[in-house]
Amino acid sequence: METHESPFPEPVEIEITDSLDLHSFSPKDIRNVVDAYLVEAHKKGFATVRIIHGKGVGVQREIVRKVLSETDFVRSFKNAPEFSGSWGATIVLLDV
Repeated sequence: METHESPFPEPVEIEITDSLDLHSFSPKDIRNVVDAYLVEAHKKGFATVRIIHGKGVGVQREIVRKVLSETDFVRSFKNAPEFSGSWGATIVLLDV
C-alpha cells in the first residue's frame, strides 16, 4: 500500500476574507474547511460572506448548505446573484 505525504508538513493558514473558494480543497475536507471558515469569518465580524462551491452536480453545494443549516450564527443563505457566481456560490448572512 502506497502512502502519499503532504507537501506541507504543517497546516497551511489562509487569509480570512469575505469570500471562500472551495475549488482548491479536497471534497473530503469541504465540511471541515467551511466550518472553520465560518467560525473565523464570524470572529472577524463579517456580516455577509460568499462561499464558492462550483456548479457541478451539486454535491459540494449540498455539503456547504448542510453546514450552514447547522451553524447557530448563520442567519440565512441563498444563491449568489447572477454576476457573483449564481448557483455556483452561496451568499451567507451572519449574526454580528
